[in-house]
Amino acid sequence: MASYLTVIGDRVALAWVLRSSMMAFPSTRRSEVDMLETGDEMFLLSTRGCFRNPTRDRTRVIGRAVLSTPVALAPDPIELIGRTFNRTGSLQITALAPVLTGIELAPLVPSLEAFPNKQAWSIWLRRPLLRLTHADADLLRPLLLEVAVEPSMALQGYLDIGKDSLVER
Repeated sequence: MASYLTVIGDRVALAWVLRSSMMAFPSTRRSEVDMLETGDEMFLLSTRGCFRNPTRDRTRVIGRAVLSTPVALAPDPIELIGRTFNRTGSLQITALAPVLTGIELAPLVPSLEAFPNKQAWSIWLRRPLLRLTHADADLLRPLLLEVAVEPSMALQGYLDIGKDSLVER
């Protein structure tokens, strides 16, 4: 089992991920997406611009999911936030922090091996996935459990904040 930070930079896309319990990827080939396997652990990460208020918000780990199906071509492409996503995989969401909370990532960067350049760490979040080491995942898991609730208890907050402009095919 591999572990990843799953980077989500838009509240509408985040609401879709949580409502559908799926992850969607664009057609562009990305090696990290191609390596995903059923059972992989995905830490859901909202960027500081995800909720459209980067002066208030921080980049946070907000949830944990397990990939429950292989990533495959979607029968119908998914249109979200002006982009087309044609590869999907189902998720089992196991933990979710209440909306606008979670584990702030910046203070943890010095301790995370996934970021080789600690000064320019945010550049590594310009991709859909960032592979974590076992030590990184072991650090994040208990911290997330401290702030997370049963996913069904936090879900509606994310759906409410992401409902505007939600377009899906």
